[in-house]
Amino acid sequence: MLGGLAGLALFIFGMRMLVLGRAPGMIARSFRSLRDAGCYHLLFGLALLIYVGGLHLPGAMTGQVAAVLAVALVGVALVRFRPRGGRGPTRKA
Repeated sequence: MLGGLAGLALFIFGMRMLVLGRAPGMIARSFRSLRDAGCYHLLFGLALLIYVGGLHLPGAMTGQVAAVLAVALVGVALVRFRPRGGRGPTRKA
């Protein structure tokens, strides 16, 4: 239940960034673009929703299929839309 709420919150947060075109300052600085930030959060939220939903569906394979799909979405988010690796203005040399 708590995982589903966290996934829903991330999904809505990512969707809000994509629709409104605004992001909090720290998040905006961490990503190359606003689109990357929105897609990253949206995909993580969707993956969490799919994973938690798959655990509660009946059937022997539904949980496993949901887990594989969730891991694939997280993989896309990490590879395609990942945040910058500490190159922001807050890192000290």
